Order: sequence, then C-alpha cells, then structure tokens
Amino acid sequence: MNLAQLSAMKAWMVAHRQCAPIEYHTWDAVLTLWLMGWMGAPAFIVLDDLWAVLACVALFFLPPTYLRLRRRLHQRQQLRCDWLEVVRPSTRSTA
Repeated sequence: MNLAQLSAMKAWMVAHRQCAPIEYHTWDAVLTLWLMGWMGAPAFIVLDDLWAVLACVALFFLPPTYLRLRRRLHQRQQLRCDWLEVVRPSTRSTA
C-alpha cells in the first residue's frame, strides 16, 4: 500500500463511520498496530530484544495483509467491503 491508498482508505472510513463503525474501528486498530511497529522497532533494537524487534517488523506488513484478507473474503462473498474500490492498485508509474 502506498501513502495515497492509505489516505484514501482513511478518508472513506471517516466519511462512513456512522454506517460502518466496526470497519472504522478495525482500520484504526490496524493503523495503531502498524504505527506501534514503526515506533517500537528502534527502541527494541536498542534494548537488544530480538523477539520484540521481529514482532515490530511483522507489524510493518499489517495494513497490506489486512487489505489482502478483506479482498479475498469479499471475492468469496463471505464479507462485503464497500471500500475496496478506494484502494485499487494504481496503474500509474511513480518512477
């Protein structure tokens, strides 16, 4: 996920928080854990705690993993995700 996709998804969640509160709070939790990974990794590197560093690195990949999971569930028609159109992969090159 790039920054534009993260921003678009957050904007959709805020705009639809009244009709989809669970989606909104789940996405906030995903972003909170992602940020905790980024903020915790340097501290745990300094503290020389390998398992905590590995957990923080795993959290780096939480937003795209969540997106893939939700897209898969939507394609199987097990869960409806109205916000998937907002985070479509861009076809433009950023080079």
